[in-house]
Amino acid sequence: MKKLINGVDDVVADSLTGFEAAHPNLVRVSHDPYYIVRADAPVDGKVGIVSGGGSGHEPMHGGFVGMGMLDAACPGEVFTSPTPDQMMEATSAIDGGAGVLHIVKNYTGDVMNFEMAAEMAEGTDVRAVVIDDDVAVQDSLYTAGRRGVGATVLAEKICGGAAEAGKSLDEVTELCERVNANGRSMGMALTSCTVPSAGEPTFELGDDEMEIGIGIHGEPGRERKKVASAAEVTAMLTEPILDDLDVGDGEQVLAFVNSMGGTPLIELYIVYAELAKILGDRGVNIARNLIGPYITSLEMQGCSITLLKLDEEMTNYWDAPVHTAGLRWGV
Repeated sequence: MKKLINGVDDVVADSLTGFEAAHPNLVRVSHDPYYIVRADAPVDGKVGIVSGGGSGHEPMHGGFVGMGMLDAACPGEVFTSPTPDQMMEATSAIDGGAGVLHIVKNYTGDVMNFEMAAEMAEGTDVRAVVIDDDVAVQDSLYTAGRRGVGATVLAEKICGGAAEAGKSLDEVTELCERVNANGRSMGMALTSCTVPSAGEPTFELGDDEMEIGIGIHGEPGRERKKVASAAEVTAMLTEPILDDLDVGDGEQVLAFVNSMGGTPLIELYIVYAELAKILGDRGVNIARNLIGPYITSLEMQGCSITLLKLDEEMTNYWDAPVHTAGLRWGV
């Protein structure tokens, strides 16, 4: 195993130290327990938004803390859910009096610990939306029901824009539920990732093999196949999404092509070109897009595709200004 670390037990702590040093104008970092809040938190009268999960998926979630997106993020150890104490303290730290929304990926530990944190956050009106957009499998090693993947990033941006605009907790929560209901994702892997504490690949793939429907922690997907062209792979990911998402001729989507960490942009744009062809043939208009490594799985080579069926409100808040370490426009 070759990794730029000091020690396997210090990866998250050292990374947070570097993140704090790099972005003091954007965030404050608590090291005991771990959580990240925007530099001006709490914002009086504004709905606060918290998300979190295991580390190793950067820039999600800490890289999305800042104006127009998340107010706080809770990083667990690599691929390990954060604790209720982290989530509770982060919730309290961003409570500006208008309530707090928890955006939770559908992984058993995340869901359970966020529920406990909401109960512990006395005096704060807390709502939660569980993101479950992955069409690959119904249940996995980590979930009951569908996994939460790429739509999480889109919900964090869109709901962050709504909260920044002064929308109420009820309104922001309903919007988050709508994003989840209209978003679908599917991913694939060409190689495994290596968790630092394990020191070896999470799973084995032959030189001529790929896994279709992989999870962001290396969970098995739908099937293992021989490596295929970008056009074929894009179709394998997109067709199940379109079979599950009610989107048709003349409708608009946000198309998100994501690197799992090890796939370069040159390849992502090839996938995007193929995705645009498939959607164009169906009369579906790509009104907005996002391309790059935004929800990763350490150094895994592979990609995921997320489609979000847009309405006017989602589009407006997607376009709204955002200033975070991982996403920035309009400022």
